[in-house]
Amino acid sequence: MTRTARTVRSAVTAATLVTALALTGCGGSGSDQAKADAKQTLTVWAMGEEGNRIQTVAKEFTAKHPNITVKVTPVGWDVVHQKLLSAAAAGTLPDMAQMGSTMMGEFIELGSLEPVDTKVFDENDFFPATWKGNVVDGTAYGVPWYADTRALYYRTDLAEKAGIDKAPATWKDMRALAAAYKDKAGTDWGLSLQPGGAGAWQGWAPFLFSTGGSLLGKDGKPALDSPESVKALTEFQHYFDAGLAKKNFVPGQDVVKDFAADRMPMFVSGPWIVQNLAEQQPQLKGKWKVAPVPAGKSSSSWVGGASLVTFKDSGHKAAAQELTKFLTTPDMQAHWYEASKALPASKAAWDLPALKNGGASLAVFKESLATAKDIPPLSKWEEFAAQMDSALEKVSAGADPAEAAAKLQKDTEGLVD
Repeated sequence: MTRTARTVRSAVTAATLVTALALTGCGGSGSDQAKADAKQTLTVWAMGEEGNRIQTVAKEFTAKHPNITVKVTPVGWDVVHQKLLSAAAAGTLPDMAQMGSTMMGEFIELGSLEPVDTKVFDENDFFPATWKGNVVDGTAYGVPWYADTRALYYRTDLAEKAGIDKAPATWKDMRALAAAYKDKAGTDWGLSLQPGGAGAWQGWAPFLFSTGGSLLGKDGKPALDSPESVKALTEFQHYFDAGLAKKNFVPGQDVVKDFAADRMPMFVSGPWIVQNLAEQQPQLKGKWKVAPVPAGKSSSSWVGGASLVTFKDSGHKAAAQELTKFLTTPDMQAHWYEASKALPASKAAWDLPALKNGGASLAVFKESLATAKDIPPLSKWEEFAAQMDSALEKVSAGADPAEAAAKLQKDTEGLVD
């Protein structure tokens, strides 16, 4: 999962692509593979800001591997899904790409991705959830590049005004702080929580995972009517029933501005917000902190981010593996953090000065990564997520959580292979 919304998948396009792949075949033969030391051009697609920044890093790679020219094509997150599908159908995919976590399942299902050589890349080098999100039937198809996880941002000055001087560690604590913000500190709301619409599941997932629940059960089928899921939906609903969260969602709402304006003094989001607050709201310096998401049974957020994948049709798999190795070394991961503020997926990178001396907020995100859960690589993830968003919209409006969970289970069962 990346920081912007993905384009909704077209079932017709996907079906057409499957047919096209069946007709054209998939995967370059071993005989036409260029060796890593051969003179060659490696084509790479990268998205968002990463698409621009990686070009500088590619020059560093070429300095060490002068025989490999890296051609980077920046692609917007809003169009990459369709471009990848079209390129797969036409047989014009690049050699490798950055791929968002929620896209992995679809391209694994389509047979477009080359399995990862686990003799070269060790899953124990990465935070568990970043690796698991790329695995289907025991085979990994992507190497974690950077990670996103979520933590709780809260206004310490307003908390003190409300008579609370410590971070909320449990659901009970968070309820109490949200109420105190509104009743004693005079804020409009206690917690920013999206009641529905695309992406609402992102705010609910920490509730679910912190109960010990999961999106899928051990049998690989949806587990959205479990007691843990009902409990998470009930907790989510509380904030709307109690008037502590805003029921009407406005797309594009700027949570940073609301945070600074004393309207929404607490919200859950990713690490990039640290820099946004420092740059956009400097007057808040020393008036806010980051804490792990409050615990139900545990404190468990979720992991998104991006991995590096090599496509089966590539004729430059050895070179792609070399670039992937280069980008995922601890030193390069730390360097990438300094350039982009994207969290390293490599555990060892966090022991280097850039991360180790990064301050209290960064330490919280490291803690969150260690306990976070993966989003399973489902081929129909967008439809699955849309069903969760719809259920949350009903729950925030007052629907019975148990009934909503039962319907959600039924609505998602056909979306999991």
